Amino acid sequence: MRSSCRRMPRNTGRDQILVRLSSGETIVDFRKAVNDVRLPLVMPSSPPAHGAVHLRAFRADDVPMLQDLATDPYVPMTGTLPARADRAQALAYIDRQHERLATGAGYSFCVALRDSDEGVGQAGLSLTAIEAGRASAGYAVAPQFRGSGVAAQALTALTDFAWTLLELQRIELYIEPWNIASRRTAETAGYEPEGLVKQHQVIGGRRVDMLLHSAVRSPRQLSAEV
Repeated sequence: MRSSCRRMPRNTGRDQILVRLSSGETIVDFRKAVNDVRLPLVMPSSPPAHGAVHLRAFRADDVPMLQDLATDPYVPMTGTLPARADRAQALAYIDRQHERLATGAGYSFCVALRDSDEGVGQAGLSLTAIEAGRASAGYAVAPQFRGSGVAAQALTALTDFAWTLLELQRIELYIEPWNIASRRTAETAGYEPEGLVKQHQVIGGRRVDMLLHSAVRSPRQLSAEV
């Protein structure tokens, strides 16, 4: 998907830009652009990788994997991929992931096997709190690829990429307490549990408690910046 952005002298606020997408136009805050966060965001020139996986942009040939992912009863409740998505819905989901770059909302990667480039899941980094030095991470693996460790490898690759964004000092993950597999994935990728956040968000029509896990920029990484 192609995108462009330019500052607009008319019909927008003083600190806004117009981002032109293939699906239309949207107005976003210009202040991030002058705060060294360039809009639109761009995918890294070298795909972030760890172990058997790398992270790349979504493509149309990822539709079958997304349709498999949409059969999971939990995944549609925590994102914008519709339950049992058809091809058109999966393609619309891919467009939404590309738009996150254009608007500065964050990065949404397809998790793919390094040896074949076959898509196996999704990993995302939300930058809505980047001005406070924080981001939130998320990930999901299609059912047929679970149990092979790719989720932890994808989260590790995502976290390593996040530390290339010098504004970030902290990455947060929110996991429901019953999700033992996701908690293990987070800890394998180096995230530490911080405790229970009561009534944190609505999932499936219910307001639920979430366990907070975090990764923080290490002193070694901090010294490397200086």
